[in-house]
Amino acid sequence: MDIPSLERENLLMPEIIRCLRNLGGIASRNQVVKELKEASDIIPEDYIDFMRESQRTGNSYKPFNFQYSYAVKHLVYAGFVELPKRGTIKLTEKGRNVDLNDFDSERMVREISEPIFIEKSEKEMKKKFPNIKSEEVNDGEDSISQEDQWKQKLIAALKDFSPQKFELFARSLVNAMGVDIDERIGIKYIADGGLDGFGYITSDDFRTTRVAIQAKRWEGKVSSPEIDKFRGAMDKFNAEFGIFITTSDFTRDAIAASREGTRVITLINGDKIADLIAQHELYVTPITTYVLDEDFYYGKE
Repeated sequence: MDIPSLERENLLMPEIIRCLRNLGGIASRNQVVKELKEASDIIPEDYIDFMRESQRTGNSYKPFNFQYSYAVKHLVYAGFVELPKRGTIKLTEKGRNVDLNDFDSERMVREISEPIFIEKSEKEMKKKFPNIKSEEVNDGEDSISQEDQWKQKLIAALKDFSPQKFELFARSLVNAMGVDIDERIGIKYIADGGLDGFGYITSDDFRTTRVAIQAKRWEGKVSSPEIDKFRGAMDKFNAEFGIFITTSDFTRDAIAASREGTRVITLINGDKIADLIAQHELYVTPITTYVLDEDFYYGKE
């Protein structure tokens, strides 16, 4: 956690390229971060979700988010990746063919990207803050995107739920995803057989599958023993499929455990909860807005 930001960005650059290759050369930001969590031996899994409090405002933020964004920007400016649309990263031919065993972030990326980065950053600051000196502009640690802001508020609200209310919310979310909830199993707060919900989902070919639900309103990460316990509870009701929902996240061992055997368990962490709530518009009201592309800031003077 004490590695300087610059060094962390340099470590991220080849890992981002590696993850994109694993994902077929193009992926969303969330998919790349998920791949980093699950597959990278270089980036500690705990660091990705590490929260820090700003000394200026008291707001909590993830240092990883800024370092990841800067690493992607440098890769774009150096020609290794491109951003075909907002939220999507794609490898260029240069990114597809570079030898990662000989990758040097300083020599191969920063020597090319730094001059471009500085020039564009200065132009953006002049456009956004024409009457403010550059040294007076926030250095970025408190700049949280609107998406991150509403996700943080959502997770904070869910963590304030009672266990019973969170289980009710989890069943509501799963129901919105297409699962027909069984009102006899997993509804009672005690003596529920270790489940927080149970239901049925019917596929397009009219095959009905039994689905077990587990909901944990936790601060710490869910570990593999919790996955094993849930699978044991699934056995009691012959569930063929499981959905484990938590406000926090899952350890790499838990992710591996969820994929073992013939009954794969779907894991839904805090970020995924927010995505699903937005997708199904569950207890939220969407607001459409637009963000200017860089071309508007870096056009000809």
